[in-house]
Amino acid sequence: MGIIKISEHMHERLRSTSTALSRSINAQAEHWLRVGMLAELNPSLSYGDICRMLIETEARGGEMGPTESVTHGIEQVA
Repeated sequence: MGIIKISEHMHERLRSTSTALSRSINAQAEHWLRVGMLAELNPSLSYGDICRMLIETEARGGEMGPTESVTHGIEQVA
C-alpha cells in the first residue's frame, strides 16, 4: 500500500462520492483509478464496457492487479 497526494478538491469529491455509493474513500479512489487506467488503455471502450469488465473479473474471483491482468481482461472484452 502506498500514499499518494491529491488536491483538497479531489479529496472532497472522493469523500462525497464514497458516502453516496457506500464505499470507503480508499475504495472509491481505487475504483476511479481502475476505471481511468482502463479508459486510457482502451479509449474505444465505454464506461459501461469498463464496468462490465470489472464486474466479470470480480465474479471470476480475480482482482484487477498488475497490468498483465488488466490487459488479459481487456482482450476478452474487446
